Amino acid sequence: MSYQTLPKVELHLHLEGAAPPTFIAGLAQEKNIDISGIFDEKGGYAYLDFDHFLKVYEAACTTLQTPDDFRRLTLAVLEESASNGVVYSEAFLSPDFCGGGDLDAWRDYLAAIADAAVEAERTMGITLRGIVTGIRHFGPEKCNVAARCAAETMGDFITGYGMAGNEMVGRPGDYAYSFDMAREAGLRLTCHAGEWGGAAMVSETIRDLRVERIGHGIGGVSDPALVEEIAEKGIVLEVCPGSNVVLNAVEGWGSHPIARLRDAGVPVTVSTDDPPFFHTTMTQEYEMLDQTFGWGENDFAALNAAALKAAFCDEDTRANVAKRLELTND
Repeated sequence: MSYQTLPKVELHLHLEGAAPPTFIAGLAQEKNIDISGIFDEKGGYAYLDFDHFLKVYEAACTTLQTPDDFRRLTLAVLEESASNGVVYSEAFLSPDFCGGGDLDAWRDYLAAIADAAVEAERTMGITLRGIVTGIRHFGPEKCNVAARCAAETMGDFITGYGMAGNEMVGRPGDYAYSFDMAREAGLRLTCHAGEWGGAAMVSETIRDLRVERIGHGIGGVSDPALVEEIAEKGIVLEVCPGSNVVLNAVEGWGSHPIARLRDAGVPVTVSTDDPPFFHTTMTQEYEMLDQTFGWGENDFAALNAAALKAAFCDEDTRANVAKRLELTND
């Protein structure tokens, strides 16, 4: 079995960030929007560093203007994921890009995304769940609006709340209210931390936001006591090695801490983050982990088991995905 056909679980995927550049370019042409500056000569996304990446990302999102745009986007993203063996995916969805945080508009966008997810499950065999996401560099008030959208629309499809964006804006505690809102509504919680902010940012996020998963989290490796705490509490890291390498959050694949974290007992998972921006797929992530650390099918089976256990889904869905992974629940 090739790594491409190996069934996989992905927990850390930004829906807009997974948009193929050809899809965004096509929308821009349909709507007469000039975003030619965000592409390189080969038609891929072009950016200089993380801050510029955020600007290019947000420029691409200007083409996504209607619920039907997001329906088409969801189908395109899930088709690509399914072609790389993903059988269960969780996508970060931002109300800021879906109606500007207006609750009624958000419901319309969400309905289109959820309808596409149902179609993809029927035709492609991939299950999608949504994690509503506040954007950190938009500020705490915007995150409160996102959390309200999450709380008002949680259910079979919307199962989690999180925060993405530039983690160097503010401290985790500044955003605690949005996480409290989501928690009280019964949503599962995750948050980006430790991609850039180091161990202190990971520690504060765990303490102040009381999340059960951390997006990236690799900066925590520099603090052995924190690594031990993460392992003991079973906090799951949504690790995106290819993203970390391309954005220079680590020096290269050989210095990526995912193997050290796993060896220390931390539950780690593997995802692509914003795959076309980072020239990666889930297949390529597996291939590079094999080449770099010698990981094989048993290692990837363990990664997928950890990811499925940490998935923000109901138990019936978990059991169905386990069958697709050919796993048995212990």
